Amino acid sequence: MTIILGVDPGSHKTGFGVIEVLGNQHRYVTSGVIRLPQGALPARLDIIFKSLCTIINEYSPDEAAVEEVFMAKSAGSALKLGQARGAAVVACVSEGLLVAEYTARQIKKAVVGTGAADKEQIQHMVKILLKLPAAPQEDAADALAAAICHANSRQGLLSMSGPHGGARMRRGRLS
Repeated sequence: MTIILGVDPGSHKTGFGVIEVLGNQHRYVTSGVIRLPQGALPARLDIIFKSLCTIINEYSPDEAAVEEVFMAKSAGSALKLGQARGAAVVACVSEGLLVAEYTARQIKKAVVGTGAADKEQIQHMVKILLKLPAAPQEDAADALAAAICHANSRQGLLSMSGPHGGARMRRGRLS
């Protein structure tokens, strides 16, 4: 069994989602949104970092999937988003997690079947795939989708390596 943390970074809201993966079965563990207060960006980055470290320590994921930066509305927005993403990646790496990165298009394609899916389609498919009673909040759904994308990508890589091939990463160390 592998536990995967998905992260949808943002400078105002950062979504997170944790799933368990056993073979090709995915089970929901938890998800939510880290809401960041108005104020200086460094203080918000600190909240992202510390909140994700707390989540990692509570749920002990083996690996993380983080959405890559896409071109935002402006260069300033893209820079802030990149810094939020950096805080998320550093939190994961500092806790010893292997971090995989996926574009929004890759995540959408893995979960919905098309890279042009909208937010509602992602929420709906995450609800179906994880057998949830209701659709998760938008940012949490995006994070869960990143975790599902990684689980599917990881499963494909493991099956290509054969039943006894391939090394496994755990907490950042090869085992």
